[in-house]
Amino acid sequence: MKTGPGRAASGRTASGKAAPEKAAGKAASKKAAPRKASTKASAKASTKATAETPVAGEPAAGTHASPKGAAKPESRLAMVRRARKINRELAEVYPYAHPELDFRNPFELLVATVLSAQTTDLRVNQTTPALFAAYPTPEDLAAAVPEEVEELIRPTGFFRAKTKSVMGLSAALRDDFGGEVPGRLEDLVTLPGVGRKTAFVVLGNAFGVPGITVDTHFMRLARRWKWTTSDDPVKIEAEIATIFPKSEWTMLSHRVIFHGRRICHARKPACGACPIAHLCPSYGEGETDPEKARKLLKYEKGGFPGQRLNPPPDYPGRPAPPPGAST
Repeated sequence: MKTGPGRAASGRTASGKAAPEKAAGKAASKKAAPRKASTKASAKASTKATAETPVAGEPAAGTHASPKGAAKPESRLAMVRRARKINRELAEVYPYAHPELDFRNPFELLVATVLSAQTTDLRVNQTTPALFAAYPTPEDLAAAVPEEVEELIRPTGFFRAKTKSVMGLSAALRDDFGGEVPGRLEDLVTLPGVGRKTAFVVLGNAFGVPGITVDTHFMRLARRWKWTTSDDPVKIEAEIATIFPKSEWTMLSHRVIFHGRRICHARKPACGACPIAHLCPSYGEGETDPEKARKLLKYEKGGFPGQRLNPPPDYPGRPAPPPGAST
């Protein structure tokens, strides 16, 4: 094939110089090179930005998620701060938190607490007036006829075992402690039917000695709030004691128990109406719809067995129940 005049088949001129079109093409290629590198840099930056942008509902990189869906394990410090904030907010919700057993002295509180096992505080409060009218002192109860005591406390359930316990502890108080309830944990737990939970109820509410009462409500909420993973009351007590100052132990117990009875129930917690839902890592275990959750609340009279209809006189600031609460 012949080429045009003065032009070789290779695209070069007769003088050996590159054809103008080729030269222009190479120049254009060199000018385009920086743009190509820029495109790669942009793509890389875009990929990095995409990787750093959190997916909806997930925490940003390098941050901790909220307790409702933590992507990273919560640190001990973060847990302690959250636990103490829960306590502070519960103090605002339940400024009138108190023991819900009726008593006039340490002996009555001790007996009432033993009788409260496997029954409600309301049932105990309905039963103890007749019991204490008949046997007002440890000496009286220790000398009672067992069958007569059984009949008086029958409504509380397990009345034979409870009769043995209250008469046994009364005899021990008479024989070993001069008829007085001791104000020390190590002495209280030697009494028949008295464990650490009962002892701390008596110490905290009759003697002003701080203690953590780990009942079924406290145990359930401590686990839901990730304060502990244990199901052993003694271990839970020890773990909680490291989270809160000693001065808070008794009132903390009342607040947690109040919340467990009124809102954070065992079977149907009212998550959607819970005032501390934003601090709860177990949010969603119960009803989250606000309207449906409000119907599960157990406030005021008729709400749950064992709740006082009114707080004691020294707790005048009881807030009104929220709209829709059972009354």
